[in-house]
Amino acid sequence: MSRNLIFTSFTLFVVMLVTTVACFAFTLLTKEKALKQVFWKGAQIETEKIELSGDDLLIVEKRLGGSLVYFQEGSESKQVEGKTAIEFHFGLKDGKKRGVAIIDEEPGKWGPVEFITAMDLKGTVKKVKVMSYQEQRGRPIARSSFMNQFRGKSSRSLMQVGKDIVGVSGATISSRAATFSVKKAIVLYEEVYLKK
Repeated sequence: MSRNLIFTSFTLFVVMLVTTVACFAFTLLTKEKALKQVFWKGAQIETEKIELSGDDLLIVEKRLGGSLVYFQEGSESKQVEGKTAIEFHFGLKDGKKRGVAIIDEEPGKWGPVEFITAMDLKGTVKKVKVMSYQEQRGRPIARSSFMNQFRGKSSRSLMQVGKDIVGVSGATISSRAATFSVKKAIVLYEEVYLKK
């Protein structure tokens, strides 16, 4: 009898944990909606997928400080893996590429945060949006007041929380995840697409 009670209690505990985590998962934008929001009205979307070579990976990781994913001390999010196949989403006007967007996922405090970064064809940031997150205190990173700080940034920009990026109070990990994601999008575009 006591084994059944222990098993039932454990099962209920696990269900409660899973439900609690799921309650904090928010999807703000689907891939299709995100692409529509970062490009101009009526833009046609063309996606090119490029597999990272070993050399590409080394160069990108070096420019990003040694890693393709930014794991931070204090983060509970361990389920994010670096992608070795990158999708470049191009916005076309009159059949010509006018902009590019990259979707990326970085570990936040409580779970993965998915971002989309749109740039012009020179690699200058035009828009950044949060597509989904599981953050509790990091929710304000989805606000345009935070995301607009990245507009105009390029590989020549410092892009560091506390320097040229004002982090969200109480959401340092989320702020750094956003900053790293934007930096990574720029580096991937420059090193993997432009240099091909």
